[in-house]
Amino acid sequence: MAQRKQWTAQEKLNIVLQGLRGDVKISELCNDHGITQAMYYEWKNLLLTQGTRIYERGGVDHERERLEKENRKLKETIGELHVELKKTTGSPAEATPEAVIPGSAA
Repeated sequence: MAQRKQWTAQEKLNIVLQGLRGDVKISELCNDHGITQAMYYEWKNLLLTQGTRIYERGGVDHERERLEKENRKLKETIGELHVELKKTTGSPAEATPEAVIPGSAA
């Protein structure tokens, strides 16, 4: 049994763009690339429905990058606070608000 080709995002985009240009019939394009017309139209519909995300504020990847950066900074801050707490109290389990922040009696 033949193994199915795994198309990269760039390959899918190139095939759909070829079809949108109209230089070749969709049936010929699909035959040339060994895909079904249903697959082509699925890729085309995905591009047309999800393509707007590229132009949204911040873009698709920028939002994820921002969140990952924020996550790293928060983890770093937690680590620094943990070390500081351990220095102050000797053990994080023994920490109380009064021990960490003088004058913060509950």
